[in-house]
Parts: sequence; structure tokens; C-alpha cells
Amino acid sequence: MDGALLFALRAALAMALPAVPLVLSGQTALAVFPMMGAFTTTFGRNLPYHRRARVLAVAAVAMTMCVGLGATLAALTDPQAGGLGTAVVIAAMAVTAGLAKFLCDATRLSGLGAVLMLFSFAVAANGPADGLTDVLAETGLTATGAATAWALALVGWVVHPDRPQRLAVAVALRGLADLLEQGGGADRAVHTRHRATTAVLRAYQSLGLSPLTTDQRHGERSGTCVFLTDLAWSLLITSVRRQTPDAPTARYLRVQARYLTVRYRRPPSPLPHPMFEAGPAARRAAELTVGDSGSPGHVAVLVVPAFRMALGTGLAGGLAAFLSFGHGYWAALSAAAVLHSVNVRSTLERALQRTLGTTAGLLIAFGVLATRPAPTALVALIVLFEFLLEYTVARNYGLGVVFLTPLALLMSDLASPAPVGTLVHDRTLGSVLGILIGLACALLVVHGRPAARVERALAACGEASQRAESALADSAAVPHSAVQTQLAVAVVEPREADDAAAGELYAANVDPANWQPRSSAPMCCSITSIGPHESRTYDRRGRPAGAA
Repeated sequence: MDGALLFALRAALAMALPAVPLVLSGQTALAVFPMMGAFTTTFGRNLPYHRRARVLAVAAVAMTMCVGLGATLAALTDPQAGGLGTAVVIAAMAVTAGLAKFLCDATRLSGLGAVLMLFSFAVAANGPADGLTDVLAETGLTATGAATAWALALVGWVVHPDRPQRLAVAVALRGLADLLEQGGGADRAVHTRHRATTAVLRAYQSLGLSPLTTDQRHGERSGTCVFLTDLAWSLLITSVRRQTPDAPTARYLRVQARYLTVRYRRPPSPLPHPMFEAGPAARRAAELTVGDSGSPGHVAVLVVPAFRMALGTGLAGGLAAFLSFGHGYWAALSAAAVLHSVNVRSTLERALQRTLGTTAGLLIAFGVLATRPAPTALVALIVLFEFLLEYTVARNYGLGVVFLTPLALLMSDLASPAPVGTLVHDRTLGSVLGILIGLACALLVVHGRPAARVERALAACGEASQRAESALADSAAVPHSAVQTQLAVAVVEPREADDAAAGELYAANVDPANWQPRSSAPMCCSITSIGPHESRTYDRRGRPAGAA
């Protein structure tokens, strides 16, 4: 319903298409490189096609560079011989991990993007590379896989050009239905309201209704999605005053969400709803501020997690080399995967999930490798595990690790075959060491100012509240719908910032109820603040009485 199945199929196909011809031609060891390039498809899975094209192009270049630089480093330093070459590769892996984490966080690219970049670099840097010819071949094959993934990710642009937007709107409608089923004004609905508000704003952003986009499409194709997003926005605002559940409207929204997810070339016209008639007011309001709703904004908030990941990767890889672990880079990868999280709390949760998932994945990998499958069967299994990984990891990280572990082991065996016992033994030791070092880095390297993002979010919220007070005093100054939108955007970020800061060892020491921004503007810390401050009455369509 949310496109996960199609995305997983596309990811598996992107991995299979460039690899199968190499296996059939006897170039089994080289098949792993286009597969690593195919990891490009992981990025930007929910973006509209025009934005997805740009994001995946950058991701494809990044994945290709990781493999190319790793292969070059392997050719220059020969890390398999030990000594200085191994130390240089470990240091390079740490730098790569930190940079990948910083860039993925700064651009809000969720998922395992940074870990996959590090994996690609590590496999290439720790593999055999006899000279420039091998480096060029491996880099070129990676670029081929990345280009294949880019093309497959955009093929739907021709068949269903607005499907990402329709899925985003469907998510917003289902989130709002959850809110209405609970009763919009109930205290227990705070978290549900936050999710619904975020989903509606993302739907507007997916539709291109932001100050950064001047090309507003009002054609027949986009009309249904825009109408339903406007409806969701109107119901979100008026639900604050609705204390009792509204089951009929919730059912209506779920029906519309199902219609949007059906793979018609053109979405059906929305069912009539007595509460709302489509109009441009909410669209004009959303265009004011939605485009800025997701910016992290504070460099210090991004630097510390990136530093943690770089430090953990370097320490795990260095200790594995000192202890003479085979495939020592597995320890570095495990540490990076644990540290690829928001804060200490989520790191602890991810460490537990990774431990359980890795254990189950190792059992699966051992069973598969014990049969010594033929290269063609090995590639087929890798593709299968890639499909299962992409289908499950967005829902449950631990379940995704169950499939990620055999996927990575089989790719390593494809690139450099080794005895089954040795491979599983090295992976087990590396995972244990990496998880422990990752946890240690998360506990010891704490953010000295965990309140930085919270303070910035509260300041923005205070400014929005001040603008709202001014607008209510002079209703002709700013459109009422614009004030509501600005408040909605402002209150989304504080909750996410608070969740991130709450997971650190050091308390944020910020009480939103008593905190005052420098401008001494009144605070607005909950989405429930939207609406009740005003004294206007509303008609049966949820609009201010007397509105045209």
C-alpha cells in the first residue's frame, strides 16, 4: 500500500541486471562491484521523481567514488599485507564513515545510506587490486550498477508520474484518520497529531507547494491530490476543537487513501465530502513556509554524531587489526551501523536489535554457505536478500539486519571466496567487537550542548507565535490560513528536536513551558495551540464565519 513492495522489487532488479551477465561470463569476482553501485537505489525512496533524479545522481556519484577511492587505496597500500597499508585503510574508513554520516544527516537522507557507502569503500579498499586497470574496471562496473539503479528508480516517471505524491497524500490521510478516530482534542492524541501534521506538511512539500517551487501544477492530474491535501489541512486545523472521535470522516479518509494507492494512471476523482470544498487558501498558506520545515540547521548537532561514527569505526577497525582478526573491516562496519543513529538512546536500541538480528542472520548465512552454492545461485540469493532487506528495514531495523547480515557475507564471499567456517567466525568476532566499541563511543562521546537544536526550534516557534499574535490583532495583515500554516511548521521541529536531545546522557535543561526566546515572544509548543487562541466562529465547512 505504501509502495514498499515495488521499491524492494526495483532494488533487487537493479542489483541483478548488471551482475548476472558478469557471472554468466565467468567474471564472478567482479559481479560484486555493480551490486554495490546498485545500493544507490536506497536513497530518496519517497521523493517525487524530479527531486529523486537529482538526489540519486549525487548518490550514484558518491557510491562510485567510494569504490573508486577504495580500490585505488588498495592498489597503492596493499592492506592485505598488513603494516602501514592496513593502518592507512583503517584511517580512511573512519574518515569515510564520518563524512558519509554528516552528509546524510545534513540532507535528511534516512535509511542505511552512510553504512552502505562505508561498506562499498571497505570492500574495495580491503580487496585485491593489482593496478590501475583493475581500479578502472571496478570503478566502471560500480558506475554501471549505479546508473542502472538510477534509471530503474525513475522509470515510473513515464508510467505513473505522480505516484510518489499520491503515496505521500495517502500517508497524510491515514495519519489524519488515526487522529480523528482518537478525538482531535484529547490529551492522548498529542503524538498522533504530531505525526499527522508532519505527514500533511510532507504531502504539500511532495506536491511542490512551497516557496522554493514556482511551478504550481493545477492540471487535472494533480487536482485530486491537491484537493485531498487541502481537505486534510482543513480537518487538521478544525480537529483541535473536536473533542469526540469522528469515525465517519476517518473512514472517508481511509477510503480516499486506498483510492490513491491503486495503480491507476490517473487518480480517480475524490468522493464528495460535506465539510470541505477545494480552494486555494490552504495552498497559498502552505507555500509560505513548508519548504523550510525540515532543515536541521545547526552544524554542532550534525558534527557530534559524525565524529562518534568516525571514532567508533577507526577504533573498531584498529583493534580488529591489532588482534589479527580476519576480515577486520567487519568490526568497523558493525560499529558504524550501531552508531548510525540519532542519539545514545537509539544507539542502545540499535545495538540490541543488531545483536539479535546479526545472530539470526549468521545462522542463515552459515546454512547457505555450507551448501557451497554455484556463483549463479549465489547471485540469486544476494538479490533475494536485497529484496527482503529493502522491504523490511524501513519497518523494523532488527528484522532488516537479519537479511543484511547474509547479504553482506555472501557479497564478501562472491568478491573473495573463503572457507565457510572462517567467514562466519570472522563475522561473529567482528560484530561483537564492533557493537561493543560502538556502544562505548556512544556513551563516552556525548554532546556538550544537546539543547542546541531544541533552543533553535523553540526560538522559531516563539517567532511564529509572535507573528500569530500580530496577525490576530490585525487580521488584514496576514491571511488567517497563513498564520495557521506557520504555526504548524514551527511546532513540528520542537518535538523532533526534543526526542533527539532526550536520548543523550546530558539533559537539555530546557523547559519549553518556561523557556522564553530573546524576543520575549509567547511560546507555542504544541500543535494543539493552533486554533483555540482565536475567538472566531466557523461554519460547517471548517472556515472562519464570513469567509468568502
